[in-house]
Amino acid sequence: MNQRAKDRTLWQRLADLQWSKYVRLPAATSSYTVTRDLRIPMRDGVELLADVYEPKGPVSGTILLTSPYGYNLVGTAMTGGVFACRGYRVVLVRCRGTFGSGGTFEPFMREVDDAADIVAWMREQPWFDGRFATHGYSYLGFTQWALLMDPPPELVTAVIACAPYNFGAFVYTGGAFLLSTMFEWSFVTTKQEEPILPRVLAVLSSRGRVREALAALPLTDAAEKLMDGKAPWYHEWVSRRDLGDPWWKSADLTDALQRVHVPVLLQGGWQDGFLRPTLDGYARLADRGVDVGLTVGPWTHAEGGAVGSRVLLPEALVWFDEHLAGSSDRCRATPVKVFVSGPDEGWRDLPAWPPATDEQIFYPRSGKILAALPAHPGEVGEFTYDPANPTPTYGGAFVTQISPGITAGYTDDSALASRSDVLAFTSDPLTTRLEVIGSPVVEVGHGSDNPFADLFVRLSEVDANGRSRNISDGFVRLDPAQPPGVVRLELDAVAHCFAPGNRIRLIIAGGSHPRWERNLGTGDDPATSTRMQPSRRTIDLSITRVIVPVAHPRHNAG
Repeated sequence: MNQRAKDRTLWQRLADLQWSKYVRLPAATSSYTVTRDLRIPMRDGVELLADVYEPKGPVSGTILLTSPYGYNLVGTAMTGGVFACRGYRVVLVRCRGTFGSGGTFEPFMREVDDAADIVAWMREQPWFDGRFATHGYSYLGFTQWALLMDPPPELVTAVIACAPYNFGAFVYTGGAFLLSTMFEWSFVTTKQEEPILPRVLAVLSSRGRVREALAALPLTDAAEKLMDGKAPWYHEWVSRRDLGDPWWKSADLTDALQRVHVPVLLQGGWQDGFLRPTLDGYARLADRGVDVGLTVGPWTHAEGGAVGSRVLLPEALVWFDEHLAGSSDRCRATPVKVFVSGPDEGWRDLPAWPPATDEQIFYPRSGKILAALPAHPGEVGEFTYDPANPTPTYGGAFVTQISPGITAGYTDDSALASRSDVLAFTSDPLTTRLEVIGSPVVEVGHGSDNPFADLFVRLSEVDANGRSRNISDGFVRLDPAQPPGVVRLELDAVAHCFAPGNRIRLIIAGGSHPRWERNLGTGDDPATSTRMQPSRRTIDLSITRVIVPVAHPRHNAG
């Protein structure tokens, strides 16, 4: 190291102390020094910057984190100090093109080669003992999947929280562009290297303009006006709609799921936008026999990095104690730990995900009823979806950073049921508790006078006062060549207990904007078009049903 190691500052000490108290970690075991702005050469000549946090005392192992977000005082406490204070050396690397690292920032596109080059540099450092682990949340989870595309032999474990492994598939979840998430992230990222006060003021003052941009067409022009060319990747994301386009290949790390052999802990949230890849990743690794753990809590993406850290960070520390430091204590009683919401809510240990369940079926009927018996032939529901006045987003498992008039997560969605472009079917009050654990499925007998159409479905819980709260969503952009018939939608996985006396509500609509882009109804490119055409939908209730996975009685009792 050419740079000099320095003791952490008083402010760093205070930040470490406060963050440790907030997340309820055990007492620190050591102090540490920091060596800043170490240069890591990449194969193309670019140099990345890194900081190394070295415990004063015995070192239990090295933990690598790679981030595009920089490391301010609070950020270093959350990602570096939390482990360095407890005996782990921490290497914090800044992605190319961010916070002093060389090159151009191309989100999600350059991480595989850069990850391999970072490890090659680590091997040459005098402190490297031949073993390391990785850790990180969101983008810092994606950079771990990038490393796992070619797992180095020195890697012993990984803790990946709330992250995708196939970015293109996430951007086009259900076949349509995730408008608000991708727009907001891009906008905030263009501001992230400004001083903190101007940055915060710029983001807070932008909510109205972001709301207007999300409502505007065409999509590319709206983004250009607000971001002033500072997020060129956004134009690529919204324009390249064929995921078979070779351009997306660098951001598809699915092969990592077949290559990893070390223990992996996956952490997620029921209302996090990356819930599906988290659960899919667990299933694929478990099927291969990899030592994989899964934790899913009741939070959104933002909450998982805040209040959720009270679960996720202590759990990660214990995981590293076992798999990196070599503690003989087994950190998990079972591979899976999930939070079951509702009456008597709390954590549940499970041997696997999804657990064994029974099916219970509900049927939408005329009269806006969700019943135990199917509808008769001839019972139909009808609505018109107008892209000029798209059905709005009320909550759900997506990522929002600015909240420009929309809220992620659990929210009061009662207003949806009263809209003319929504069909709502509500059950009678439940006589007993109903614990749903797994992925509900909705089969919709769907017809449209316009082949260019989307379907959005939701299950909500309606309390005794008539207030409705979202539980699980499903969305699909329909193939215009597909004839009318049954459309099957697998909703977001849940672990939720519906309370006795409450009711279950099924929502069927033609979209959820701006969570997803609206379907213009014309077949034109939504990135560049403004022409819109409504679609009139007919739902054949006699072939429409809701299938919910219900916990076995022994689980219901617990």
